Amino acid sequence: MLSGFATLVVAAIGLAAALRPALAWASDDEPAAVPYRPSISTPAALSAPGWIEIEAGVQHEHDGAGAYRDSLPATIKLAFSPDWGVRLGADAWVRQRDGVGTRLSGAGDTSLVVKRRFAVDDANAFGLEAAALVPTASRGLGEGRAGYGVNAIYSGDFGRWHTDLNVVATRLGHADAGTSRLQWLGAASLSTSLDERWGVGAEVSGTNQRGVDATRQLLVATSYNVSKRLVLDAGLARSLRAGAPQWSAFTGFTWTATRLF
Repeated sequence: MLSGFATLVVAAIGLAAALRPALAWASDDEPAAVPYRPSISTPAALSAPGWIEIEAGVQHEHDGAGAYRDSLPATIKLAFSPDWGVRLGADAWVRQRDGVGTRLSGAGDTSLVVKRRFAVDDANAFGLEAAALVPTASRGLGEGRAGYGVNAIYSGDFGRWHTDLNVVATRLGHADAGTSRLQWLGAASLSTSLDERWGVGAEVSGTNQRGVDATRQLLVATSYNVSKRLVLDAGLARSLRAGAPQWSAFTGFTWTATRLF
């Protein structure tokens, strides 16, 4: 019998395989997908204006204490122009176990993000995102209260390489006694295309919050362009800190689904 994570991976691969024939007819003048997955940092670029773009995947996280978390993150993106857009994201389903064996499952929180891009030239752009977290998660699986955040972005191309730098300030919906509700996150990614289909990337990120140990993480991933409108991804992330490491594995897709206007 397959483990829970293996079952989720098989489901994701099956869904991506089902999408591929539907895109076989895509013409050359149709837009290319703009993946935000699977890194923590997001680019300044928006998806194609007027098109619904869907990102979804499966993720498994675990640590040395026996705790784990399986989730199905999903995002719907819509750009109104090359410089303005919105996205709606949520963990469609979460299953977790903590270090003492308590198990929970259900829906996760929902986020709404408004994005503004500031183009410098063809190779460089800045971005600004304002986000609101809606506490839709089942009890014990989310923040429990609304949260808010602002993300400052820089994206640049340097020959074959692309970089995204993010600095995020988040007012958390909940904070334990003696800790701050303000959390800072920094992320820097570097990626490149190996050929017309394959790409690779790496990212370092970390968080700081008063009263809480700082976190650091290294993420590596690969992507595969099934077509202009469908990109698959997979990768691993590992914590960079003393003590037992935390690991996560993920796979998913970005699909430019249909045109609205």
